[in-house]
Amino acid sequence: MWLMISDWFRAIPSKIWAVIKSVFAYLGDRIADVTGNTWKKVAFVAAVLIVLYYPIGMALQNEIDDNLAYGQSVATPQGGTEAPSKSIAVMAALIDREVNQYGWVMNDPFFKPGWMLDNMPNYQQGMFSSLARVAIEFRDQVGRTRGSSSIDTDLEEAAGLLPYPGDVWIFNFSTSLLPTASAERQYLTAMKALNRYNQRLVLGEAVFERRGDNLLATLDRIALDIGASSAAIDDHIKTHSDDWIDFKSDDLFYNVKGQTYAYLLILEALGEDYSSIIENRELHQAYTQMLDSFRELAALDPFVVTNNGLDDQFLPNHLAAQGFYLLRARTQLREITNILLK
Repeated sequence: MWLMISDWFRAIPSKIWAVIKSVFAYLGDRIADVTGNTWKKVAFVAAVLIVLYYPIGMALQNEIDDNLAYGQSVATPQGGTEAPSKSIAVMAALIDREVNQYGWVMNDPFFKPGWMLDNMPNYQQGMFSSLARVAIEFRDQVGRTRGSSSIDTDLEEAAGLLPYPGDVWIFNFSTSLLPTASAERQYLTAMKALNRYNQRLVLGEAVFERRGDNLLATLDRIALDIGASSAAIDDHIKTHSDDWIDFKSDDLFYNVKGQTYAYLLILEALGEDYSSIIENRELHQAYTQMLDSFRELAALDPFVVTNNGLDDQFLPNHLAAQGFYLLRARTQLREITNILLK
């Protein structure tokens, strides 16, 4: 019996090869019957499909979602004895929306239409830079009892994964020839960690310190970040506003737009998480004005981003307009943190 089984296994490769030869012989006979005119038609259709593949694919995939009311639709976990964090829920929802719903395009290889996009990947990367910075603040301050307790493991995982480079596909040949963790995989793992933390928070198994000094530290980090973006805009205007065509102005514009859009949603959620602090310190009006400035930033949506001279009489400078709102939002954040310091 064993010899019969052994002979049968040895015959498998030859049988597979016989099937392959039969298939190729069949296809060869069919191809031989195709006339020259048919080949021309096939070639024409293939060329048309190749030409249309990128523009149609880009149009279908390009999605810059700046819905200002998105945060209001984000649900928080229920069923426990403690209050969940709306800001954590918003961060996780943004990751889910951009990676699962719209698709992460910054690391798309050349054979995908998303490889040709520039505004959407810059917008997404701007959002995730904001998520990464806030996650670090939550890990170091908010998720601990006055810094004396141990770091929350889920917040630590999220804070470690969200800064992952967004352009890493399943292969990163600059570091290794072997497959590696893609940006999407790392971001979705961070999302799961944030959701786990929020669920544990509801059950009373995690810490979310709702103190004024934690709100101050988070707002201060955001102010520093948008201050750096304002400086980058200023430098770009000085360097490239006299260029005949500035191909990089839209990249910077949409990166900052994504950054401030994510901050808007997070700041709105923080207003709910720290509502008692805002009310007790009489910050409601100042906080509302600050949010309005971020809404102005997130709502900027020119048909074409221009970086003309600041005294140009015909075309606006959209980077300058963005920079103005950035500085105003930063000033308002500083006003709030100054009050929290007293």
